[in-house]
Amino acid sequence: MAYRIWLVFAQTATILLATFFVVSTLRPEWVSIQTEKPRVVELKQAPATAQGEARHSGSFREAVSRAQPAVVNIFTSKQVKAPRHPLMDDPLFRHFFGEQFRENSQRASSLGSGVIVSSSGYILTNHHVVEAADEIEIALADGKKLSARSVGSDPETDLAVLQIQTDNLPAITFGNDGGLSVGDVVLAIGNPFGVGQTVTMGIVSALGRSHLGINTFENFIQTDAAINPGNSGGALIDVNGNLVGINTAIYSRSGGSLGIGFAIPVSSARQVMEQIISKGSVTRGWIGVEAQEISVELAESFKLQSTSGALISGVVRGGPAERAGIKPGDILVGVDGKPVSDPSSMLNLIAALQPGKVAKLRLLRNQKTEDFSVEVGLRPSNVRQRRPG
Repeated sequence: MAYRIWLVFAQTATILLATFFVVSTLRPEWVSIQTEKPRVVELKQAPATAQGEARHSGSFREAVSRAQPAVVNIFTSKQVKAPRHPLMDDPLFRHFFGEQFRENSQRASSLGSGVIVSSSGYILTNHHVVEAADEIEIALADGKKLSARSVGSDPETDLAVLQIQTDNLPAITFGNDGGLSVGDVVLAIGNPFGVGQTVTMGIVSALGRSHLGINTFENFIQTDAAINPGNSGGALIDVNGNLVGINTAIYSRSGGSLGIGFAIPVSSARQVMEQIISKGSVTRGWIGVEAQEISVELAESFKLQSTSGALISGVVRGGPAERAGIKPGDILVGVDGKPVSDPSSMLNLIAALQPGKVAKLRLLRNQKTEDFSVEVGLRPSNVRQRRPG
């Protein structure tokens, strides 16, 4: 009995093995084991984001979308006369050659940027953008073009105010440049080289830059945001889209951006702008002195303990300072209780005084401190001397 069971098992196993051999030979795919193909490299797939969500925290598109509609392109043109040929003064020359060498006039055009500061159409820009312009055209962010009139300008800070007549203008939000620190991210918006509105990013490289020889009154924000020709008068904004400066100048040997740009702080620009809108010009104080910095050598010569202050190098004859008894060689160290650190700070402090007001000036004379009362005069518009106050 056991023999018969073993014989049946052996025959069954033999048949099964034979069947498996035939099938694996003729139809190998029937018995192959399906395995997953190995991956070349393991990837991390980012989850899909909803449309409109920020793709990363470093995006500044909300700031740009807030400020960009208020930044405009400015196109100016003016009549330029070619110099008269000197031979045209000779009657004999004119007799033979007629008027073919007469004066020729051409129209010169330039471009820049500006910032809409109120819905009533006031635009803040640089003085050098619209200087001597016969025609001024404004191109809004939506492509609309309008003629503009000049409200007034201030060459000493390189600021000007224009106005256009239209409704529903997007005005920029003023920020607080006092809250800026070196290293803060800023964005520059303008029309470089006339290619159209462009946004560049950088950081605040320095604050309170002066002694650059760009303007009479200097207190610049320095930034490495790319500023190129055509950006002048455009907006420098913070990461919230608020205006913190007016782009004004660059340091460059080639004419292009080298990462050293300068903007007028919005606090200074606002003071000038409000005076231009209300009066048509800027009123500043003046006492009629020229000053120079106190070097280490001068400090030793005058036996001073520091180089702070402004050395009076000249006094305008008949001016407020001379009438008050101030002389060359005096060292100005204070204006109405505020310290004077150098000629630049002296210039700013005196300019901020109200003409007609009596100001107290503290000076060092023969190593002794003396106070002088000076009736502040009105700063002449044609003052262009070195560090005049």
